[in-house]
Amino acid sequence: MKITCTFLSLFTFINSAFADGLAAPAAPNPLASLVPFLLIFAIFYFLMIRPQKKRLQEEQSMLGALSKGDEVITKSGFLGTVAGLNEKVVTLEVGEGLKLKVLRAHIAGLAKKVLQEGTSAEKKE
Repeated sequence: MKITCTFLSLFTFINSAFADGLAAPAAPNPLASLVPFLLIFAIFYFLMIRPQKKRLQEEQSMLGALSKGDEVITKSGFLGTVAGLNEKVVTLEVGEGLKLKVLRAHIAGLAKKVLQEGTSAEKKE
């Protein structure tokens, strides 16, 4: 009898141990599931969004600082000298007596700066 009671109590102990192990796991923390998304957003912000904002601000400041006589290049590739400025329109002199009206937003930058960047990129190759 003593052996049977000991065996029965051991069996009960093992059953309760397995029952505890098979119990439903605790619900995961909802904040832990947000960590990967926050990490991906941070990577996108520092690699894509922030540099793009910086370029846009530089372009806006360059467009605001345009003045008569500046040599500029348009986004379509025309080189010219600023002959007149309006709020939205820039008049470019691209040849002797030949003037073009271009939207201010279509000015890519100052010709010296753009051409210097192009030659430095060619030298690196």
